[in-house]
Amino acid sequence: MVPMKRAFAPAILSLICLAAPAQDAYRKSVDDWHAAREARLAAEDGWLSLIGRDWLNPGENTLGTAPGSTVLLPEGVAPAKAGLFILEGTTVRFRTLPGSGILLNGKPAVEAVLKSDADEHPDQLQAGRVRFYVIRRGDRFGIRLKDPETPARKAFHGVPRYPVDPAWRIEADFIPYNPPQTRPIGTVIGTTESMTTPGLLRFKVGGREVTLEPMIEDPEHPELFIIFKDTTSTHGTYPAGRFLYAEMPKNGKVILDFNRAINPPCAFSMFATCPLPPKQNHLAVDVPAGEKNPGLH
Repeated sequence: MVPMKRAFAPAILSLICLAAPAQDAYRKSVDDWHAAREARLAAEDGWLSLIGRDWLNPGENTLGTAPGSTVLLPEGVAPAKAGLFILEGTTVRFRTLPGSGILLNGKPAVEAVLKSDADEHPDQLQAGRVRFYVIRRGDRFGIRLKDPETPARKAFHGVPRYPVDPAWRIEADFIPYNPPQTRPIGTVIGTTESMTTPGLLRFKVGGREVTLEPMIEDPEHPELFIIFKDTTSTHGTYPAGRFLYAEMPKNGKVILDFNRAINPPCAFSMFATCPLPPKQNHLAVDVPAGEKNPGLH
């Protein structure tokens, strides 16, 4: 990757040229896509509804509204002592207490081993309006809580972004790794996750070659997941970096649509566990496309 101090004029980017009518249709498609994304963020169970991420300790962990509970619920949604999470190795068991009113997958809770978000469908617990479930991050297990009444959700008025510019829809060459390689990816909570990269994306900005290394986030639903950072992180975009998704390579090519670059969940909540851009995905160039820093924390 060749260091550059600023973005070059869009006219000299390596891009997929679009005629004027096609550009209008393209801009509308991105606008519609972004409106749908904002709706997901603002949904009752979207990222803006997060109110907690409590890590479990081996053995018994208390659930309730009482101060000092391992998993603390908002006042009024459950009794002071509502239940126990019991962590044994890689198993999380939930035991409800009498009169808790806790639901498990929509039915009155009974003692059960809980599936985490490492499974496709984690078990969902509910206390009044608050929903919560087990998350697994490496060897750590925790409880993620969501409340539709959060001030952040009520105050949400959209995500700022750069004007849609077809020049930032770029065609990249895909250079496959044979075999695919594994990379350690750091997270905002200080852990490291192993992710698989199938190859390298190479494209040009202002006649200069740059590269990004995409990851595979979900092997069962393969698409390219690009965790990147550029120099706008100091003056416009979220400082920790952004995400970009792209379709798997076709005929050795990948379309990188930076107009669809998005903020990670940790830009919207202090309780997210986002991966951070690896060093090889730090671009020494402005990418003034996609979402800007929402400035929520």
